[in-house]
Amino acid sequence: MKSLNDAISKIIDYKFTNYAILEEALTHPSVNKRNSKNQIVSYERLEFLGDSVLNMVVSAILFKLFPEEKEGALAKRKTDLVCGSTIANVAKEIELGNFIIMNNSERCNGGKCNLKNLENSLEALIGAIYIDGGLESVEKFIIRHWEKLAKDILDPPQDPKTSLQEWTQRNKLPLPKYELVKQTGPAHNPEFTISVCIESYDKVSACAPSKKIAEQKAAELILEKIEKTT
Repeated sequence: MKSLNDAISKIIDYKFTNYAILEEALTHPSVNKRNSKNQIVSYERLEFLGDSVLNMVVSAILFKLFPEEKEGALAKRKTDLVCGSTIANVAKEIELGNFIIMNNSERCNGGKCNLKNLENSLEALIGAIYIDGGLESVEKFIIRHWEKLAKDILDPPQDPKTSLQEWTQRNKLPLPKYELVKQTGPAHNPEFTISVCIESYDKVSACAPSKKIAEQKAAELILEKIEKTT
């Protein structure tokens, strides 16, 4: 485990004192590792924590960078910066997939390149840095990788739900209808499947850790369909 710590410290510029928390942050649920209480040990609990820490630090980054902007504009920027694709891209940049511990089946199915696995493991790593080194250490890591991304967004991005609603209004169509299809996963790490339906287009569904994000993803998917057919 010391060799893993040495290797990963070179890419994240942080060295863990607690090797166990690092191993937990990099362990995919497919490993089915259990502790002395027969509880499965994987990155899921740390992912839950890391998600909240990332949101808090990114919010602070935006608060400082854009002192003139109102809450709504800041919220749009944050949504773009903490979405799954952005987190996965940061994970790819630091080649985090090379360090994820998973079983052979998951690995053979491309698990180390899977965007969801990359997103989850990076959030877990953020949670682990917070537990091991405190807020100052995790702030340094997040600022290093997210501050430039925040500066690159010149204007607050328009969220997909708003764009889709405006498109239906421009085309004199009924407003989009969102529906919860199902909820899966444990209470601390739920997965919501949301569908969206608009006139003249097939229903589209998307999954995410929250209903709000799932709705945004579904809206984004149907906007892509609209773009291809217009």
